[in-house]
Amino acid sequence: MSETNLVEGQVRVKKPDWLRVKLPTGESYRKVREIVGEHKLHTICQSGNCPNMGECWGAGTATFMILGNVCTRSCGFCSVATGRPEAVDPFEPARVARSVELMGLKHCVITSVDRDDLKDGGSDIWARTIRAIRRRTPGTTMETLIPDFQGKWENLAVVTDAAPDILSHNLETVRRLTKQVRVQAKYDRSLEVLMRSKRAGLRTKSGIMLGLGEEDHEVEESMDDLRAVGVDILTLGQYLQPTKAHLPVQEFIHPDRFARLKVIGMEKGFRYVESGPLVRSSYHAEKHLF
Repeated sequence: MSETNLVEGQVRVKKPDWLRVKLPTGESYRKVREIVGEHKLHTICQSGNCPNMGECWGAGTATFMILGNVCTRSCGFCSVATGRPEAVDPFEPARVARSVELMGLKHCVITSVDRDDLKDGGSDIWARTIRAIRRRTPGTTMETLIPDFQGKWENLAVVTDAAPDILSHNLETVRRLTKQVRVQAKYDRSLEVLMRSKRAGLRTKSGIMLGLGEEDHEVEESMDDLRAVGVDILTLGQYLQPTKAHLPVQEFIHPDRFARLKVIGMEKGFRYVESGPLVRSSYHAEKHLF
């Protein structure tokens, strides 16, 4: 499939039955929604239009998004708002930590928008959030899904020094499609984020979206690249177009193909592979603490 197909806007492909999800309901869902609203928190569940929000919130879990809800980048796949972010909130780490406590979370996932407008890329708030959660609920384990900090490794070190239980950074797509899918990111820079995090002694994780026109052999090549820098955990999920302004879906990947790729990933040496149409970076994250 040629690269130009990604931006030409092909005829919309009908969403298959295996991508249908139930509407969110239940007491646990309402409780999480109330805590998120009361403490003025941002979640990637909402900002990213995650199809698993009902399941995860219904189970009492959520992925917190720090440093605001406006990103300085404009990736072709992402529904998070792009623009000029507001000033950093110094009280955000304490609010997030309090919410983790109120939810009674044994494991939590933290992510953020890209803050290329900040000299430190937001790394100070990242580290303070990790430490605030540790002080408030020392028994809670933590996954951090971080940006690339524009390759400013001193900022990455601020986060790795705070020692989250899992350090996650998504490759998102195969090498060939990176310039179109992640306009301001670099494939090799993402690999270096993961390599440096592994060298810092952390368990590392990455994810790839399928359905953007990649070939299976390219997915396997990306698996090899991730294993070469020591990545432990891999997630594979279906790309879903957030709006007509975003990159179109080239193909809906059948669950059997996801299952086959999971087997291949495990054979390549990943400790854990989460692979399926509805899989997202933080889906079943608590299972990745082997």
